Amino acid sequence: MTDATGDLTTEIEATGALLRQARNMVARRVIGQDTVVDLSLTALLCGGHGLLVGAPGLAKTRLVETLGTVMGLDANRVQFTPDLMPSDILGAEVLETDVATGNRAFRFIEGPIFCQLLMADEINRAGPRTQSALLQAMQEKEATVAGERRALGSPFHVLATQNPIEQEGTYPLPEAQLDRFLVQIDVPYPSREAEREIVLATTGVDDADVSQVFDAASLIAAQTMLRRMPVGDGVLNAILDLVRAARPGEADTPAFVTEAVSWGPGPRAAQALMMTVRARALLQDRLAPSLEDVEAMAAPVLKHRMALSFAARAAGNTIDNVIAQLVSETMRTEAAA
Repeated sequence: MTDATGDLTTEIEATGALLRQARNMVARRVIGQDTVVDLSLTALLCGGHGLLVGAPGLAKTRLVETLGTVMGLDANRVQFTPDLMPSDILGAEVLETDVATGNRAFRFIEGPIFCQLLMADEINRAGPRTQSALLQAMQEKEATVAGERRALGSPFHVLATQNPIEQEGTYPLPEAQLDRFLVQIDVPYPSREAEREIVLATTGVDDADVSQVFDAASLIAAQTMLRRMPVGDGVLNAILDLVRAARPGEADTPAFVTEAVSWGPGPRAAQALMMTVRARALLQDRLAPSLEDVEAMAAPVLKHRMALSFAARAAGNTIDNVIAQLVSETMRTEAAA
């Protein structure tokens, strides 16, 4: 038992060192967005998908391209537009004729989804039919084309971008698809100091070089190791209390949640919190997560899995305020327990 524990500790420390090396490498090209980089790495480490929300020009595409290089993943990019069809993502069968024999047969041409890291750029600009093409892929890591199930890359991750200010010509993502994103990653404007560094770094002759730290096999090994990281009962209880309290109409739901929230998170949110608190602890060179990790990961995990009621929106309330109040009350209860 002691040897097994020692082996796990060694694995955690070694993976954590690699992960921090990857973070520093990405930060060389994505300047002043440390939290965004950490959350993106968290999504990959947990084997999940991330939804990047921010204004144009905040290096979202640059981030995904850099992550593909540093993590050693085969990456593709799809620009979502209103006329994009499911076959543009999944691929299609085409009828070909053998010149020598004259025989005709169908051949499947893979779409860009057959990769390890897919960037879905401006995902909410495509129609619901095209968005739904990603549902099976994001959950089951495979795609069904012409009645045949085809495996995607291993590992398989989607990092999608969404512009919060250009509402015209967009389609809201369905709740089922939002729930398949492990975290929502808000990309803010950089500070003045960071923006100065960005301007100097990107308007010269040379761009910052980055090198590969992980590969597909080592990332899969890290994802497997993460699931073995121990989680204390206090952290588990905080996760369950937080997620269950965010559902309106339940017996133990606070009154302000019932009044402000029209629908809340399901069990997948608790699963996501359980994984992301481990990843955050690993990024911070700790062997196990704490209540601080639950508090830090609550908003990225919950905000796209909840919706405000009409009355709450009319009153100027925000989902961030609701989550912040919910976290404050839950952490106070857990600290007292």
